[in-house]
Amino acid sequence: MIEEKGYTLDSEYLTKVLLELLAIPCPTGFTDGAVVYVCERLSDLGIDYELTRRGTIKGRLQGKLNAPQRAVVTHLDTIGAMVREIKPNGRLCLTPVGHWSSRFAEGSRVTIFSDSGCFRGSVLPLYAAGHRYNEEVDRLPVTWDHVEIRVDECIYSKEDAFRIGISVGDFVAFDPNPEFLPNGFVVSRHLDNKAGTAALLTGLKAIVEHDLPLAMDCLPIFTLTEEIGSGVGHAIEADVTEFVGIDIGPVAEGQNAKEHGVTIAMKDSSGPFDWHLTRHLIHLCQDHHIPHQRDVFRYYYSDAVSAVQAGHDIRHALVTFGTDATHGYERTHIDALTAISDLVVRYAQSEPVRPHDAQANIPKEDFQDQITWDEMQFGGTAVPMVNEVLGEREKGGRGKKQVLK
Repeated sequence: MIEEKGYTLDSEYLTKVLLELLAIPCPTGFTDGAVVYVCERLSDLGIDYELTRRGTIKGRLQGKLNAPQRAVVTHLDTIGAMVREIKPNGRLCLTPVGHWSSRFAEGSRVTIFSDSGCFRGSVLPLYAAGHRYNEEVDRLPVTWDHVEIRVDECIYSKEDAFRIGISVGDFVAFDPNPEFLPNGFVVSRHLDNKAGTAALLTGLKAIVEHDLPLAMDCLPIFTLTEEIGSGVGHAIEADVTEFVGIDIGPVAEGQNAKEHGVTIAMKDSSGPFDWHLTRHLIHLCQDHHIPHQRDVFRYYYSDAVSAVQAGHDIRHALVTFGTDATHGYERTHIDALTAISDLVVRYAQSEPVRPHDAQANIPKEDFQDQITWDEMQFGGTAVPMVNEVLGEREKGGRGKKQVLK
């Protein structure tokens, strides 16, 4: 247990949930197992939820205000693959599910989910025998056209594959191979975003078990198609005004994300996140001594963006756990996950970021604290310039002069 002011974060629960999630194959489009698991965890916590027809989970925690509402969102789907073609020799060609490189697929152990059962296999480069191909192995391009699955069955022809029930379009799930090290590092495939899901559930557990008062209704949402870009767009209710996504933050050269604390995204490939909500989260970290840093992600897309692009007039933000080698053999630290859980609890208890957001017509005063008039003067040059222009217009008879002070 990690003791915090007024509540505890159950790190053992976080680890248990993460391990159990990692054991459930769920590439985008094959997520029912993860949906059932998360529903059971929500039921254990006594949190009400509803399911959309495709399986998006929408939970609800009652707060002091029923409107506006805030959503805290993570996704259950992972990267994976599908069988694209069965070759004459019985090997399987792949098409990726989600955006990732075949470089990270080579050497992986996988499960093929066919209509007749599950089969095990390995993803290999086309030139896999070093004693046969010698240096040609190193010259093989890195593309999905240059890898194949060797199924661990007596399959030596396309007919053999068909005979045991393998078909084009079968889902392929990649083994996670998780390791939880004594120093706190967690190494596995599919931390994106099973680690974020475990962190969210841990935060919800603290809220429920300590009966913490919430300022407004909080909706934990678990989506199913983030890896292919559609995400949460259909699952946002009209009263939701604040949306905080939880996802990975890439740790790499040129990035500021770290494997410790919360990494708050200021911008991704779609543009900046909401100024007010993002700084609200930063201030919560500062006020409650949650380790954090900021970053911008150049090649990144998340549920927070899919909600805005679906047409929802919401404030959106993204909090992340720094992860090395994203979409490969990923590594993060338990500190980052518990920091995410801590921020979830603090955020759920905090007051609405902008009290008037639930209104149909927002007062002008809500837009006067992002930047002051003095800050807009750029060294005091703007007002004289504006007044000079307005004065010239008065002389030309094109309007009444207004002197700005």
